Amino acid sequence: MTDTRIRFSQAQKDLCDYFHSTRGYSLPDAEHLSENTPVFLKKLVSKLEDRSFDQSIRRLLCFHPINEFEPFLESIGLSPTKYKHLLPKNIIYLSDDPLLLENYHVLWSYGVPRIKIGRIYLESAEVFRYNEEVLLSKLKNYENFGISRAAIVKLVTCCPNLLVGEVNLNILRVYEKLSSLGVQFDLVIQCLSDRSKYNWSQVSEMLTFLDRMGFDKQALATLIKETPVFVFHESGKNIYLLVAILIKVGLKTHEILNLFVKNPHILIGNFVKFLGHSVNFLTEIGMELGDIASIISTHPQILGSSPCRSSDSVLCHLSLPRKSLIDMIKADPTKFTSLACTRSVDEPVNIDEQLFLKEKTEFLLKLGFAECSDEMAKVVSKFKGRGDKLQERFDCLVNSGLDYHDVVKMIKMAPPVLNQSTDVLIKKIDYLTNKLDYPLESLVDFPSFLCYSMDRVRLRFQMVSWVTDENGLLTNSRGATKKYGGKISLSYVLTLSEKSFLKYFVDMKPKGMKHYEMLKKSILGSKGIAN
Repeated sequence: MTDTRIRFSQAQKDLCDYFHSTRGYSLPDAEHLSENTPVFLKKLVSKLEDRSFDQSIRRLLCFHPINEFEPFLESIGLSPTKYKHLLPKNIIYLSDDPLLLENYHVLWSYGVPRIKIGRIYLESAEVFRYNEEVLLSKLKNYENFGISRAAIVKLVTCCPNLLVGEVNLNILRVYEKLSSLGVQFDLVIQCLSDRSKYNWSQVSEMLTFLDRMGFDKQALATLIKETPVFVFHESGKNIYLLVAILIKVGLKTHEILNLFVKNPHILIGNFVKFLGHSVNFLTEIGMELGDIASIISTHPQILGSSPCRSSDSVLCHLSLPRKSLIDMIKADPTKFTSLACTRSVDEPVNIDEQLFLKEKTEFLLKLGFAECSDEMAKVVSKFKGRGDKLQERFDCLVNSGLDYHDVVKMIKMAPPVLNQSTDVLIKKIDYLTNKLDYPLESLVDFPSFLCYSMDRVRLRFQMVSWVTDENGLLTNSRGATKKYGGKISLSYVLTLSEKSFLKYFVDMKPKGMKHYEMLKKSILGSKGIAN
């Protein structure tokens, strides 16, 4: 462990001791405040002198009181730029604001993750001014209508204003409408994101609109269960535009619902906007509405995959009469993107993107990820290419000897691991265990090893091997030695910047740079610094 890490770890312990022993806060509170405040700790450590670190930090905390609201607000998920204007002007001790602490503990005890409480504080600060029992009674009011505690936690972290004023009747209407369809509210509510804002009145009106459209209730329930995210996407307003477009081209109610059920992805993202462009384009060139409806029914992903150019510019570019262009699209709708859209003709058309998304989602569900959760969304965004390849690569890691649950943990820590082909994964694992002689289990703590290029791995570890002797001692040009217990951390060697790597592993010996340049030329050739 480097000196910086040792100091940071010691600072955490001393800060925890300060909050618990000196200030009298509970141990869970003290631990959370010290373990989830890296920015505050970094600022604290920077004030200390190197030589008397242990004494200085305790002296600093004892004789120079800190503003306790800074680590508190950071520990509940707010960055300094967000909480700077929220700091009280006349007090620095948390204990001087008992209502804040009381309501904070009510939320935490109810099940709201501490790190999520920051958004509530930021958007609805009045919640932390409530007198005893007020906040808990507001939470209980939603429970009394049948909403589960887990759903309420999700609701208040994504929509903090629900805790201000009376019970939100629009939420209750949404709950009742979904329940009448046989859809579990908890299933749908997991699609909420604390990075978005929601208009519950619009969501309620959208569900009423679908009901008035005369959709078959069982089919509608199936659609919501399979693609619950569409209920809240853009607070439901996309559905009006989409239905209007489909009715305009002549689709009947049952045809519209059938289209939704078969292609649920058209209810989210930019599909509606791009479909509108495409329908306008086809109308402008003179295609009959019935033909447009037919193409939408059979190839919706084509018409909603990309914005169109103007019809005049396309006709001019292709030097075609309108009827010829219409006939070409009717004969083969898959040509629409290359003919009419802003996408380059030579650029591959990714019409399977939504299918890939579904495959990725299904793969993560099998691993135990919560459907439509923020965690799932974060991991999915890191995956590239076809979803069916993920299982193959996951199995490759398990078959290498890693525990199934450890591999799941690895994927959560470093999703891009599964962007590597099985051949590459096997090659990197073999190099790790047979060439570098690290245990396979070291990947569990640092799965990102599998994301680094082999060039970077070879270059850095061959240099490390050259500067350390058989006993693991690193000797600098002045004869000083440092012993690395056992193996040097994989993450330490690979994550160092080029400047830091040169400082700690190359410049340690007089001929270090010469040897490093020789290795670079041998391993990288003219490619430069490996990533």
